[in-house]
Amino acid sequence: MATERLPMRHIREILRQKLVLGRSNRQVAASLGISHGSVSNTASRGRALGLDWEAIKALGDDALEQRLYGPRSTKRAGRPFPDPAYLHTELRRVGVTLQLLHLEYLEQHPDGFRYTAFCAHYNAWLSRQKPTMRQVHRAGEKLFVDYSGNKPQIVDPQTGEVTEVELFVAVLGASNFTYAEATRTQKVMDFIASHVRALEHIGGVPKAIVPDQLKSGVSRSCRYEPGLQRTYEEMAGHYGTAILPARPRSPRDKAKVENGVLVVQRWILAKIRNQTFFSLDALNERISDLCFELNERRMRVYGASRRELLERLDKAALGPLPEKRFVTGEWKTACVNIDYHIEFDHHFYSVPSTLLGTEVDIRATATTVEIYLGNERIAGHARSMRRGQHTTIAEHMPKAHQAHAEWRPSRILAWAGSIGPETAKLAEAILAARPHPEQGYRSCLGILRLSKKYGGARVELACARAMSVGARSYRHVESILKHGLDQLSPTEASRSTRPTHENIRGRSYYH
Repeated sequence: MATERLPMRHIREILRQKLVLGRSNRQVAASLGISHGSVSNTASRGRALGLDWEAIKALGDDALEQRLYGPRSTKRAGRPFPDPAYLHTELRRVGVTLQLLHLEYLEQHPDGFRYTAFCAHYNAWLSRQKPTMRQVHRAGEKLFVDYSGNKPQIVDPQTGEVTEVELFVAVLGASNFTYAEATRTQKVMDFIASHVRALEHIGGVPKAIVPDQLKSGVSRSCRYEPGLQRTYEEMAGHYGTAILPARPRSPRDKAKVENGVLVVQRWILAKIRNQTFFSLDALNERISDLCFELNERRMRVYGASRRELLERLDKAALGPLPEKRFVTGEWKTACVNIDYHIEFDHHFYSVPSTLLGTEVDIRATATTVEIYLGNERIAGHARSMRRGQHTTIAEHMPKAHQAHAEWRPSRILAWAGSIGPETAKLAEAILAARPHPEQGYRSCLGILRLSKKYGGARVELACARAMSVGARSYRHVESILKHGLDQLSPTEASRSTRPTHENIRGRSYYH
């Protein structure tokens, strides 16, 4: 095997020390940390040239190498070099390796480079690229998401007030396909909605989504075991993907989107810097147009546009979108109050009364409020914006409360009317005499139940007598029936109600 040739900087230093400094071979070898034989061989070739140091300095590396060693072997002449940009792109496909690409290369060029030289050529090209390109992103594997630090603005057309809004950016790892949109905030509802629209724009679902550890996505920040925000976790389950938060203060974990944010800032924000937008929709329409241009633009390194790479690499590897769009919901934990209701957004919603004091989970969307015990859905309500009011399902109430809740003034009056008009009049008078109709329910129900003991006819007469004397209570009607006053004429009833006693003078005493 031939001895490996010394680097040209060592060859020049050997010749300088020999020709200018006059040092021995061993001294030169010791100073450069190389073998004595290498110094001797180079010095001999230098003497054979018959050139002084000034002439050697004037020669370039290639010219000096050719003078010392002659022209390089033509053994590799005519061998086609592999295209490193093509190799780098193909390595993003699932299952593709350099060994497979080398076999395909040899099928086209049987006299081409062997595997070691093939890999060396690719690695030499890769080392000259940006450090971030050293990550190999598989097709359909990851979607990187982040917010831009530089923010676009919208202007209120009425007041002229300028408001900064957030810029959401999502980048696919393999194809660099980029999605961007503006939202009002970075809060959970906006954050999740941006993900939904990004996946729909891409037309598929990656195996994982890589966000920063912002509060809207991560409830507990940790380098090793971050806790996911529940709505974010629910969204990932709906789309059949996973959330892999980047480590805190580790931008290289999501370098793809970090670079994507810079591209969006330069190719989108920079272009709209002198434009004025009066609504979020108008701003997003312009961002969408510029984002389309960005994805259609040919990338020099890959020799293809982001959209071309999306179709070539990611499309086939992405998972399908579900039939139904994810509906964003806000989660909250609450304890069931003594009145078997829980509070959400200043409104009260009922749950089964058997769960008093139990901690439950609330999932609220724009239109519904659902209550869960563990993974079981135990109640659902239409969302109400009436502050301080109650939404109650009758089945959630205890049996006694259900029976009481069934009574309404109209029902009580209808039942009283079925006994007779006098009973209906008395019931109406009792309800009207109370500050709240509910306070007269018990009196009316008591009078109506007297019909079971005395019969409807007697109750009707008793109610008529109570109305005539201004009585407005169950106690008065019961007393009339108990003493049989409903059976007497008004005169007899008046006489029967006055007891005979020596201390009672009567009307004749005064005449």
